[in-house]
Amino acid sequence: MKQSSIINPFYAARMQPKVDMLPRNTIPKYARLPVAPRNGSPVPHLTSLYHFHRAGEYGDRKYPGNCGGNLIKDLLLYFQPGLVFDPMTGSGTCADVCKELNIPCMSFDIHQGYDACSTEDAPKAETFDFIWAHPAYWRQKLYADDPRDLSRSPTLDHFLRRYGQFIRNSAHALKPHGKLAILMGDYCDREEGFVPLTWHTKRLAFANGLQQCCTDIIRFSHGASSSRKVYRSSFIPGLHDTCMIFEKPANERNRP
Repeated sequence: MKQSSIINPFYAARMQPKVDMLPRNTIPKYARLPVAPRNGSPVPHLTSLYHFHRAGEYGDRKYPGNCGGNLIKDLLLYFQPGLVFDPMTGSGTCADVCKELNIPCMSFDIHQGYDACSTEDAPKAETFDFIWAHPAYWRQKLYADDPRDLSRSPTLDHFLRRYGQFIRNSAHALKPHGKLAILMGDYCDREEGFVPLTWHTKRLAFANGLQQCCTDIIRFSHGASSSRKVYRSSFIPGLHDTCMIFEKPANERNRP
């Protein structure tokens, strides 16, 4: 399958850049993070604010939407799962991290014909200890030419129905007390306006019997392509996305 475009045709018309790059004298500014309280965490630097400007040697940074593997690594070191599943593997970032940590991992992708949002491809019940997911932020970037790809959803309702089925599949596939980690960002669409995808993620997760098991992790978006552009329109730039970790309660074992 050929590499698809990463330009969002719905968003591009409103957000055409004046120039390709910021002026050379523009220097990134970094905020001082609050001091975290000491505790018994096996990953002391893992807090609600995640700042890591280096992506790490995981996956392919040229792949659209690649998020780097450091956050995945820290989550796995913290939760110490057995079998891991990545149903939207992209360039294989999660699999690379699991290989380094010697954690068994199964990973598939729409480019391989696997549809994480279908009932036909849904994994067996109570199989995984940890599921990592970095879904499309609706049509912000287009990933695959396959019409089943989430980024090809023609409407927000269509996206949310498919996204909800993915979360339902994930909840079904988790063992009791298993964790589902989803990295998601909000999105401003030309037709729909501001779309709070992080809120929709929680709404759909709770509707499928999952519970949030810890604080949101706000991941700073270092290296985002949008940060190197200048836009004509006025808006408040989003410089982060949000990792939400949900748990399957033991009493949800037999939930249909």
